[in-house]
Amino acid sequence: MIKHLRSAADLDAPTATLILDTAAEMAALAGREVKKLPTLRGRTVVNLFYEDSTRTRISFEAAAKRLSADVINFSAKGSSVSKGESLKDTALTLQAMGADAVVIRHPASGAPHRLAAWVDGSVVNAGDGTHEHPTQALLDAYTMRSRLGRLDGLRVAIVGDVLHSRVARSNVLLLTTLGAQVTLVGPPTLIPLDVSAALSPSTKVSYDLDSVLPDMDVVMMLRVQTERMQDSYFPSAREYSRRYGLDLARMRKLPEHAIVMHPGPMNRGMEITPEVADSSRSTIVEQVANGVSARMAVLYLLLGGKA
Repeated sequence: MIKHLRSAADLDAPTATLILDTAAEMAALAGREVKKLPTLRGRTVVNLFYEDSTRTRISFEAAAKRLSADVINFSAKGSSVSKGESLKDTALTLQAMGADAVVIRHPASGAPHRLAAWVDGSVVNAGDGTHEHPTQALLDAYTMRSRLGRLDGLRVAIVGDVLHSRVARSNVLLLTTLGAQVTLVGPPTLIPLDVSAALSPSTKVSYDLDSVLPDMDVVMMLRVQTERMQDSYFPSAREYSRRYGLDLARMRKLPEHAIVMHPGPMNRGMEITPEVADSSRSTIVEQVANGVSARMAVLYLLLGGKA
């Protein structure tokens, strides 16, 4: 098993499959009266979040606590970071406190790779800038496999703001490793020109959502990250929704078995309508629940799997 999870590229097919299989075992705990395992008792997991987060931070905290680990939640706001402390000095502080694993979310791409050089414990990337979010890709893959029974050969469309999406990058890397066929869909301004070469040569690109929907098993809608946009990437929110939003009419173009996904948080009415988000085809709520299981599997295998 790998020591760190900094990128979906760290995972080969057997390792990724092991994590997904372990997540399935962890998911069985949710039905028990007592949901905790003693696996990581005595271990310390630090959630080091330099960016706001709801789902990811709470999910990692729940995952660590269900494995009986001690959890320290560190927020940049109200800490020495607000006084100018560097990431390295923060890392050395955590090292001195004996952190066994550090889960980091940071606005700078590559921060988890730097952190791994400064601490002895495992580092888990919970999102770094516009780079990657590997545990989101794992929970998405787990959700697809749970709903559709397989990953090999699945046709997956990832739609929207690919340019700023760390979720899209990690999903392309992981899903292609596991045998899925990925098509990126969005405005030309929001799909990097070199995305196929940089991530996976087998990845396809389309600028026409309506043309790809009839062939897809999975449609994953991405949030339009206006907070990262310094320029105008499309004429208006209304125009974006008209061309690339998923509504009931577009959902009907999908095969009957196809599912709709979204990593959250959603801009309801822009990239996805409420009717679609709340439909039986939607896995959005399942993804949140599956996130705890997938992150339990990651922490277990990084910290306790050998014991």
